[in-house]
Amino acid sequence: MDIGLIIVGDEILSGKRADKHMPKVIELLAARGLPLAWVRYAGDVRERITRDLRDAFASGDAVFCCGGIGATPDDHTRQCAAAALGRELVLHPQARDLIIERMRDVAAEQGVAFEPDRADNVHRLNMGMFPAGAEIIPNPYNKIPGFAIGNVFFVPGFPVMAWPMIEWVLDHKLAHLHHRGRHAERSVIVFGSMEATLTPLMERIEQRFSGVRVFSLPSFDHAQWGRHIELGVKGDPAVVNGAWPELLQGLQDLGVRLGPELVR
Repeated sequence: MDIGLIIVGDEILSGKRADKHMPKVIELLAARGLPLAWVRYAGDVRERITRDLRDAFASGDAVFCCGGIGATPDDHTRQCAAAALGRELVLHPQARDLIIERMRDVAAEQGVAFEPDRADNVHRLNMGMFPAGAEIIPNPYNKIPGFAIGNVFFVPGFPVMAWPMIEWVLDHKLAHLHHRGRHAERSVIVFGSMEATLTPLMERIEQRFSGVRVFSLPSFDHAQWGRHIELGVKGDPAVVNGAWPELLQGLQDLGVRLGPELVR
């Protein structure tokens, strides 16, 4: 099972807000021995969000979707999830209770009476309208829950809410995946060479060691090493340990100048 991420919002694509979700999700996954396999960005367009969610549901992957689950006119994710599944939106009873509890808390904080039938409070219940069959994801910040359907998990766009909710999912719904896929990565800094020169060696390593992935990361103005290529192998530790000495020997045979070795 791969893990994917969908980030929804015009503000990300327009540059009004910088995406902070992807680096944080990578960090949260790495702490549990998991990689992020793919990411998609979508603006606030229902047709696009629905297509991306339809793909997510069909993928068999565990997918986090951040953003668009509020109740303002530019929030479409709940409706798109229902459309992607062909289900109706229904008021989740536990979500309803949590939203009402939150509204009571806010009224108490403001020192005013709670009026459940007031128009704005009735409207807030729309945040608990989820596709039929959804489960809730608890929100420790303000109690307004997210929701899950299968292995697709929907959280708000606000990092202060989304990140602890994602952690909860990782530790309560996806704990069986933690550290299951063993992974190692070793690389070396290569000076004075070109990727075209290194490509035959990279191809030979991948052919000889099934399951290993060779990578090349050129840099032209690195603050520490200047112009260089980081060349390495990644995959199962046993395969990496076999491929690594051959990669180094191949580089030595090419006569390139090597810098520090990196292990991740």
